[in-house]
Amino acid sequence: MKLTGSQILLECLQREGVDTIFGYPGGAVINIYDDLFDSPINHILTRHEQAAVHAADGYARATGKVGVALATSGPGATNTVTGIATAYMDSIPLVVITGQVPTPLIGNDAFQEADMVGITRPITKHNYLVKNVKDLARIVKQAFFIARTGRPGPVLIDLPKDVQIDSTRFVYPEKVEMAGYKPTFGPNARQVEKAASMILEARKPVLYVGGGAVLSDAAAELKSLAELIQAPVTTTLMAKSAFPTRHPLCLGLLGMHGTYCANMAVTNADVLIAAGARFDDRVTGRIASFAPDAKIIHIDIDPTSIKKNVRVDLPIVGNLREVLDQMAKRLAENPEPLSTLIEATTPWRRQVDDWKQAQPLAYQKSEAVIKPQFVIEKIRELTHDDAIITTEVGQHQMWTAQFFDFIQPRTFLTSGGLGTMGFGLPAALGAQVAFPERQVIDISGDGSFQMNSQELATLVQYRLPVKIAILNNNFLGMVRQWQQMFFNRRYSHTCMELPIDFVKLAEAYGATGLRAEKPGDVEATIRRALEIPGPVIMEFKVSREENVLPMVPPAAGLNEMVLSS
Repeated sequence: MKLTGSQILLECLQREGVDTIFGYPGGAVINIYDDLFDSPINHILTRHEQAAVHAADGYARATGKVGVALATSGPGATNTVTGIATAYMDSIPLVVITGQVPTPLIGNDAFQEADMVGITRPITKHNYLVKNVKDLARIVKQAFFIARTGRPGPVLIDLPKDVQIDSTRFVYPEKVEMAGYKPTFGPNARQVEKAASMILEARKPVLYVGGGAVLSDAAAELKSLAELIQAPVTTTLMAKSAFPTRHPLCLGLLGMHGTYCANMAVTNADVLIAAGARFDDRVTGRIASFAPDAKIIHIDIDPTSIKKNVRVDLPIVGNLREVLDQMAKRLAENPEPLSTLIEATTPWRRQVDDWKQAQPLAYQKSEAVIKPQFVIEKIRELTHDDAIITTEVGQHQMWTAQFFDFIQPRTFLTSGGLGTMGFGLPAALGAQVAFPERQVIDISGDGSFQMNSQELATLVQYRLPVKIAILNNNFLGMVRQWQQMFFNRRYSHTCMELPIDFVKLAEAYGATGLRAEKPGDVEATIRRALEIPGPVIMEFKVSREENVLPMVPPAAGLNEMVLSS
């Protein structure tokens, strides 16, 4: 059977189980879009190519599947770069397809030509420029295999227009064979045994959990291990939904805006089990004072992440879910040493509980002005445990991580590694497409929201009932906080002086706009928004100079937190 390149592409996507593409058409992909007209694959037309990639990213984070985005050549392709970099930093499986000028014109500065292979090489797990239609099916098969295996990540396929038009006999490969890519799956049994022995000798153990716990669907195994050894659990921003926030062993967020008990526990631990985490600088603070007395067990699917930032006493390379399962089985084989461990670590858990009681997450409540933390608490109170929460980036993101209780995995979608303003709204769009019956809420700041506010049109067009909560302080809040704390309140270009009527903006797009200006309005506003069947903007006029605390200052250790303003 002979098919054109664009037909082969769409047939390959179906073979890979793709049901939705997020994209924006253009001349260099018009053949693909013509064949999409007759394809069973659903296509969501975003209003910007960056948003298309973020939407595919949100879809991937919420489902665990590979997200797919499609853009034309030149500026359409370069607009995808921020989305690709966001996914790369957070290890999200994407396949991004960009159009390219015909192969004879490549390198000649043709109209809307951009070297996407060169541009995206540092921010993709792999990328391809397809030069022959006969290679296309193999490349698509490889792209999905690379994106979803090992440490997940984005793969780019740059597809010239003539390759889309050319035809060849279609044969889809049954398996992938790549000499240079052999991801590790199963862990080394001896390393797992050593880890179990190290844990049994611990007196102050802590589980430090990263985004790998979500990506590997290891939430159940993580909970089982934590309960088996009765070890306190702290999570990074990317792992917030991996362990139930209300669990008695949960310490909350670790790092710059982490809880007092989490930061103190890691500082004083004698065995630190790092599970699917990469020791990011926002987590470690000053490296020299990070877990100074702890033996570190580092579990990660990516061998290049181990020992990159901190010393490691015991590395384990493998799929986190499998490692945690094997570790728990190994420990359970010896009930007596396990019982001794739990008894010996009882004083440690009491100490951790004392830290929890001494400095709980709190804020000064007000009857005069809306506190942003209060809004987040009310959203949590009025939504179900399976609601999917996305955020933009800034103070609202940190308050959400601190004050929203997450019970189920894959319910907190946020840009951690790159910190991309404008991520939350299109990510919520993608999650809502994946789960049309679930509640999806984007918690945003007034600055971040304006980065991709045009996607309101997409929500309205496809009747996607995403709710957007804008915590409006008329500041670029996180930068303002740093200017207050470290630059003597010199608020250089962080004040958003021009007041925007977000209610009218919502109405201009055909959505609903609601506003709360005093604390008594908050609950009624949220309840009203949740009752409305379509997309809604909720604008909350919050206290202008509220800070995210605790905070570990730059170059300080985790135990050197600023606890109050």
